[in-house]
Amino acid sequence: MKLTITTSKNTVHFYVQKSIRKKSGGTTSITVEKLGDSLKYRNYLRHIRDGQIERAQEMIDSGKYKQRPKNQNDPHRFIKKNAMTADGEVCDIEDVYIDTAMIAEEEMYDGFYAVCTNLDDARVDEVISINKKRWEIEECFRIMKTDFKARPVFLQREDRIKAHFLTCFIALFIYRLLEKKLGENYTCEQILDTLRSMMMHRPGEKMGYTPSYTRTDITDQLHQTAGFRTDYEITTDMGMRKIIRQSKGKK
Repeated sequence: MKLTITTSKNTVHFYVQKSIRKKSGGTTSITVEKLGDSLKYRNYLRHIRDGQIERAQEMIDSGKYKQRPKNQNDPHRFIKKNAMTADGEVCDIEDVYIDTAMIAEEEMYDGFYAVCTNLDDARVDEVISINKKRWEIEECFRIMKTDFKARPVFLQREDRIKAHFLTCFIALFIYRLLEKKLGENYTCEQILDTLRSMMMHRPGEKMGYTPSYTRTDITDQLHQTAGFRTDYEITTDMGMRKIIRQSKGKK
């Protein structure tokens, strides 16, 4: 077991790292984090527990304590019953009381957060940093399923299924790059809806192109990022061919 203490911005970070050997022979590293600024969260947990202890005592006083705990936060977990003496003899009266040992054990972990990982060579601060970015991974799955329609898959051939998901992953990669270039100021829905609405209208042959979308702050940033503009009143045919070449990276 290893204890690491670091400081940042007048906040103390306590890390306890412990390795547990698996039956298969491998090891799993468990990093337990306690932040100095988590004292508010620790006090919040103890406030909730105090209310549960009060409800448990009310159950004992009213005699309604025989129900089994329904979940890990059920006040019944603090109720302990003895139906025999220390010598093993049956009691005439059931002894019911608050389990102070369980309360003390729960209080030991207030303010702590456990992380299980197989990154045995990573430093504790790296594990904590990676774990704090987990929401970005979950967001990627949400974008894949909702905005890019990765599922359901209406395909049967294996090569087509692979091609479908490859297209979705490439689209997600391009979106993430674009999101970074836009300074992460817009949501996925805002960016995709804006791109889909940026349509051009061509009144006739050799009459150029006119935008059929409304210019906004996000369209301005998209044009600035792309290096060309399509929101002029009229874009000539030659100008549009130049934009297409530029969008393909050709000079």
